[in-house]
Amino acid sequence: MLSVGGRLHGGAPPWRRPRHRSCLASPPASSNSSGGPSDSEKARPVLVERYRDGAAKRYLLDGDSKLQVHWEKHDSSMNSAEDENVKSSIPQAIRDFVLPAGFPESVSDDYLQYMLLQFPTNVTGWICYTLVTSSLLKAVGVGSFTGTSAAASAAAIRWVSKDGIGAFGRILIGGRFGTLFDDDPKKWRMYADFIGSAGSIFDLTTPLYPGYFLPLASLGNLAKAVGRGFRDPSNRVIQNHFSKSGNLGEIAAKEEVWEVGAQLLGLSIGVLILDTPGIQSSYSTLTLTWLGVRLLHLWFRYQSLIVLKFRTVNLKRARILVRSHVAHHTVPGYVACNEGENILTWERFLRPQISFGVSMERMLGGEDSTNMVNRLVKLYKNEKYILYVEQLGSNEPVFLVTFKEAATSMSVLRSLWQAHWLHEHELKPKDDVFDRLEESLTALGGEFDDFIGQMEEAGWDQSQIFLKVPKEPVLVLEHQHLDQEA
Repeated sequence: MLSVGGRLHGGAPPWRRPRHRSCLASPPASSNSSGGPSDSEKARPVLVERYRDGAAKRYLLDGDSKLQVHWEKHDSSMNSAEDENVKSSIPQAIRDFVLPAGFPESVSDDYLQYMLLQFPTNVTGWICYTLVTSSLLKAVGVGSFTGTSAAASAAAIRWVSKDGIGAFGRILIGGRFGTLFDDDPKKWRMYADFIGSAGSIFDLTTPLYPGYFLPLASLGNLAKAVGRGFRDPSNRVIQNHFSKSGNLGEIAAKEEVWEVGAQLLGLSIGVLILDTPGIQSSYSTLTLTWLGVRLLHLWFRYQSLIVLKFRTVNLKRARILVRSHVAHHTVPGYVACNEGENILTWERFLRPQISFGVSMERMLGGEDSTNMVNRLVKLYKNEKYILYVEQLGSNEPVFLVTFKEAATSMSVLRSLWQAHWLHEHELKPKDDVFDRLEESLTALGGEFDDFIGQMEEAGWDQSQIFLKVPKEPVLVLEHQHLDQEA
C-alpha cells in the first residue's frame, strides 16, 4: 500500500496499490477528561463534500494525523438556494423531475405560468381523444349508437389503456433523463429509433397471441413512447442547431412540411405493399418485409445524423480535440471533428476512462493519513478540480476527478486535457504518481493556452463549450492553508 509520502510498501507502485474497503470512519465521541488536547484540536475540519439532498461528508483530521469521515444529514449551513428548496411547497424530488435543472434561473420568467396552463389544456385534449376513439370504434361496427354501446366502450377503454401505459414512458424519459439531450442529440436520436423498432416488434406479435393483445400492445406503446421521449427533445436541439438567424419557428414549420410529405408517400407505398399478393396471407412474408424496410430506415437515419456538423463542444468532441492536441499539437476543425465522432459510443467505453464527480473517499482508496490529502490540495491549489489515478493490476488506469466550488465547463476541459496527457505518457512502474501528476500539471499550464488558441483558429467558440460539472459532490476546502502544511 502507498505510504503518505508516495513511497512504496512491498515494492508496489503507488498507482497499482490494491483498493481495500475504506477504513475512514466517523470520529468517535470522547470526552477530554485527561486534560489533553481539546476535541477541536483532535478533529480539525479539512474538507467537506456537499450533496444535493442537503447531506455533507466532512473530512476531519485528528490529533494523530488520521483522516476521519463524518456524515452530516441536512446540514443547516447549506446555501440559501437549498434552504429555499426545503421551504418550498414542492418537494425537491418532484422539482427535479418536472422542472429544468437550475430552475428558475435557467428559464424565462413566464415558463412556470405557461406550463401550469398547458397541463389542463393537454388533459382536456386527451379526454376528447378518449371520447372520439369510442365513436370511431362504433362507426366501424364495434357496438352501435342504436344498440348497446358496452362493446364499443370496452374496446375504447382497452385501446386508450394501451396509450396510457405507453405515456408513462414519455414521463419517465422527460423527468429522469431531460439533461442528456443537449449534450449528445445525435446519439439519443439514433437510440430513439432503436427503441421504437423494439416497440414495433411487440405490435407484430399481437396476431400470434390475440388473447394477450392488451399487454403486448401496451408494451409496444411503452417502448415507442420511450423512443418518442428520446426523439422529440433531440429533434428540438437539432432544429436549434439549424437556426442561425432566430428563425427556429420557421425551421420547425418547414421540417413539418418535409415530414408530412414523407408520411403521405410512405403511406401510399405501404398500401401498395399490403395489396401485393402473398403479403397479407403470409405472416412470415409480412414480417420479413417489415424487417427489411426497418433496417433500411435505420440506415437512412444513421446517414442523416452523421452529416450533422455541430459547433458545440460536448464530451465526445472535447475528447477528440484534446487527444489531437496532446498527441499532435493540432486541433481539428468542427467539420473534421464531427466526422470523427462515433455517435453510437457510450462515454464509459471511451479511452482513457475518466470518472467525473467521484468522492474524495474513493480517491483516497482507504488511506487513513492526511498527508495524501495535503499533497493533492497543494498540487491542485490553482485548479478548480482534483484529479488522481486509480489502477488495479494490469487494467488500464481510471482517472478520478472531483470538482471544487465554482468549477465551470473550462475546469472539465482542463481535467480532460490532463487525463489525456497522462494517458499519452504512460506511467511506468518506477514512476511516482505524484511526480507524474505534477509533470502533467506543468504541461497543462504551458500548453493549454495554445490549445484554446488553436480551437479559436479552427472555428470553435469558447462560449459553445458545454461540459457539465457534476452536481455532486461539491468539494469545499475548509482550511485554505492546508497546502502550506503539506
